[in-house]
Amino acid sequence: MSDLTSEKREKFVKLAEGRTRTALDSIRKIGNLSNTRAYEYDEQDVRKIIKALKEATNDLERKFSSSTSGDAETFKL
Repeated sequence: MSDLTSEKREKFVKLAEGRTRTALDSIRKIGNLSNTRAYEYDEQDVRKIIKALKEATNDLERKFSSSTSGDAETFKL
């Protein structure tokens, strides 16, 4: 691997791991909203949240599949 490719790879890994951890943490926090002792919501609210998250992950998958192929079952760099 050339130095430029190696640097680009290192940058990708650093950013991808950090951003993925942040995204996963945010999703866990959304899950905390299911506490009915603290919050009130209905099924329509839940469906909207889930739909938005699914659309975002579908968009992410499309972006990556247009440049590379293969699918991973778990996140690991």
